[in-house]
Amino acid sequence: MITAIRIELLKFRTTRLAAGLLAVAAAWAGIVSSVEASRAGTGGMIPSLATATGFRDVLTSTGFALIIAAVYGTTITSGELRHKTLTDTYLDQPDRRQVLLAKVLTAGLTGLGFGAVGTAVTTGVGLAFATANGYHIAVAGSTLARYAAGAVLGGGLLAAAGAALGALIANQIGAIIVTFAWGFGIEQILGGVFHSLAPYLPFMASETMAGATKGGMPPVPSGLTPLPFAAVVGLVGALAVLLTVVAARTTVKRDVT
Repeated sequence: MITAIRIELLKFRTTRLAAGLLAVAAAWAGIVSSVEASRAGTGGMIPSLATATGFRDVLTSTGFALIIAAVYGTTITSGELRHKTLTDTYLDQPDRRQVLLAKVLTAGLTGLGFGAVGTAVTTGVGLAFATANGYHIAVAGSTLARYAAGAVLGGGLLAAAGAALGALIANQIGAIIVTFAWGFGIEQILGGVFHSLAPYLPFMASETMAGATKGGMPPVPSGLTPLPFAAVVGLVGALAVLLTVVAARTTVKRDVT
């Protein structure tokens, strides 16, 4: 298992796709937070950065980075099927369930980086704009740390769930489409129609763990009451486990030649 995880980590460090997706996550987090920060204040997108609410809204614009973490997770498992290298992997490591578990665990570990990149960018933007305008930082350091921890954990958990989803769907393009469709479409519809359900939807739950209370990208419904930090970890972690078990019992057993 350790060897399998090391191999997956090596792939993460040496593939252009991983670096590209990290760059996309950082760029989009920077764009969203910069637009919000530049238009904060009276009549703007969010309250003034001099207020705790306005500053928090900029800091917590990490939702797209979390979705990209899930997308990256899908590529870890489905990419080898697309590039037809999975046969060689299974010849080297015949226990398919162990291969799947190694990929899901690696996705979880590397997914932490997507959350870290997203929160580093949004925090940097928020601090830069607030300082440039001469505002006092309206959010305590402990709160900043909690938002960052939520984003980092959210990235890891969603990447693990994404890896399990990629193995279950067994098609890279399909898995990526499903991920975006769920985050930007299905969750928005379900959360809007059934407001009490919104805190339990995986992307929205992860965004609230990272401090979001409204707006963002994808948007969180206004007035949503977030689940406790530990409950979100348990919820998204359970989803990753469930998808992994289902994939291990179904698609992972199929012929890959």
